[in-house]
Amino acid sequence: MADPRPIGVFDSGVGGLTVARAIIDLLPGEPLLYVGDTARFPYGPKPLTEIKRYALEIATYLVDRGVKLLVVACNSIEVAAIEEVGVAAGVPVVGVIDPGVRAAVRVTHNRRIGMIGTEATVKSGAYDRAVARTGKDVELFCEACPVFVEFVERGDTSSPQLFAAAREYLAPLQAANVDTLILGCTHYPMLSGLIARVMGRDVALISSADETAKDVYEELVAGDLRASGAPTHEFVCTGDPATFRTVAERFLSPSIPEVLSVVPGGFRAAVGER
Repeated sequence: MADPRPIGVFDSGVGGLTVARAIIDLLPGEPLLYVGDTARFPYGPKPLTEIKRYALEIATYLVDRGVKLLVVACNSIEVAAIEEVGVAAGVPVVGVIDPGVRAAVRVTHNRRIGMIGTEATVKSGAYDRAVARTGKDVELFCEACPVFVEFVERGDTSSPQLFAAAREYLAPLQAANVDTLILGCTHYPMLSGLIARVMGRDVALISSADETAKDVYEELVAGDLRASGAPTHEFVCTGDPATFRTVAERFLSPSIPEVLSVVPGGFRAAVGER
């Protein structure tokens, strides 16, 4: 029997749309309910306790809206709160870190893997632990790229200022001779062209989006949660809905449904208003 409930996807902003796109491509019959906390981004520089509070608030909203599965489409949220989200949600929860690491370990030839992410993600050591869980003999080199998220949220993926920042951030990874680079923030695939140009064509870029979508598929099949038919997607943000929609249309389609705006901290009230 088909399960028409939506998949809940959430992120600090628009970066999780890369994961949403991958899920839509792999599972075209599944409805999505996406939340981007654009008013409070970037999460990366914030204390983990603050990120955790925001994450639990949004996860509760999504569960109250009746989602059948949660996708934590934000590395900073995953390192801060995925265990607590899993306990509180009562539905399956899928993250983005382990899928990306699994893909990188498969791809690398010289066993030297780079990872770029937010300050919170790099400081957490979450990717180091994920690599250790694979049991593979690889080295991981991590660099924080804090301004990348801000450029993406502004819709800037190619300015001279962004190229200058990228060259500075990526220089240590070039010096480390990595042959594989994990884009350890869901915003970063939107900069893949720029990053590939700086790193060179011989370095494989790994986005966790496609691998995460495969994990979502496995969870739905294992739990007999698949939907069928023509889905309706819904998008929610805490900032300016027009700005969010402009960015979202670049990555999803020329026209997405109207974006619902919820004030930060107002998720509980938003559920009651529906």
